[in-house]
Amino acid sequence: MLITFSGILISYLLGSIPSGIIFAKLFNLGDIRNIGSGNTGATNILRTGNYFASALTLLVDALKAIIAINICQNYYPESFLICSIFILIGHIFPIWLKNFSGGKGYASFLGILLASNFILFFIVVIAWILVFAVSRISSMSALISIIILLIAIYLLPNTEHVMTYAITGFIILISHAKNILRLITGKEELLK
Repeated sequence: MLITFSGILISYLLGSIPSGIIFAKLFNLGDIRNIGSGNTGATNILRTGNYFASALTLLVDALKAIIAINICQNYYPESFLICSIFILIGHIFPIWLKNFSGGKGYASFLGILLASNFILFFIVVIAWILVFAVSRISSMSALISIIILLIAIYLLPNTEHVMTYAITGFIILISHAKNILRLITGKEELLK
């Protein structure tokens, strides 16, 4: 029980590092929570026009998940599912920010995939790139890539952690609920 709690705590605290806020301050972009969607993730940093800060945010958000997963796999292998969930909970509801309002968790989800299943990571990234190339809508790209992941985990033979990927994938879909509504109403913002 204590081991599981330690894994949860490490996963949540690493996941909740607000890299978007950090890079927005480092690059004098203002309070990212007052820009665009108000989220702290890489897509909203991109709306400031600073591609480098956005790329760094994406990288660090993925890296914090990779570190957490590596710790989990080495010390808490039986807690892979719960650690993965709490990485995303930390990213979406970070303890360091007022109102626990963070990003959507997509970059951290990519970090979980990269640390545990490169084939699924590759499938999701390629799906995101292809959809974005056509739509120029980041949220649509994320949503479709997650749906493709949910199909792929059942089609690919001998895939480990199917339940983990399914649950974390659904968390990402839920975190995009407002985006889904904007997509349905045609009000979702394009990225230039």
